[in-house]
Amino acid sequence: MSTENLTHQDAVKKIKDLSESAKICMFCTELETLPINSRPMTLQETDDEGNLWFISDDTSNKNFEIKDDKRVQLFFMNNGDYQYLSVFGDATIYKDRSTIEDKWSPMAKAWFEDGKDDPNVSIIRVEPTESYYWDTKVGKLVSLVNFVTAAVTGNTTDNSDGVEGKAQV
Repeated sequence: MSTENLTHQDAVKKIKDLSESAKICMFCTELETLPINSRPMTLQETDDEGNLWFISDDTSNKNFEIKDDKRVQLFFMNNGDYQYLSVFGDATIYKDRSTIEDKWSPMAKAWFEDGKDDPNVSIIRVEPTESYYWDTKVGKLVSLVNFVTAAVTGNTTDNSDGVEGKAQV
């Protein structure tokens, strides 16, 4: 496995590609309390600055926890493509109409009786401060062939088709 640390636009592109490919993450709050509170959340978007956006109920424990401590950790897994992303960052909660309009998804209606007009709709933006990724350089199929070949022949793989590193926005 090789290491390739990314910065600026390369980091944003990697975060965007991996997070939007996985789409669902474990969203962790209260990072100093064990066990860490976590729940699955669906990503709405990763913007061109690398910020990750979510729709949330403002009365949820997650929102209350963010109001006390804005630090969060997100874990994305796309097992089908051997892609993984860990994002540590600061969360900000938005309740303004323009942000809700901009980030709303019709799928979110399932959680909010009055849709985007529900008074409990909030939008969470996570601004990454530290990110780390694991990916494959050659794609899922070639990686799978390499692993199967190693297993069948009894050899070990050097995992040279893998890449990991920091993604610093």
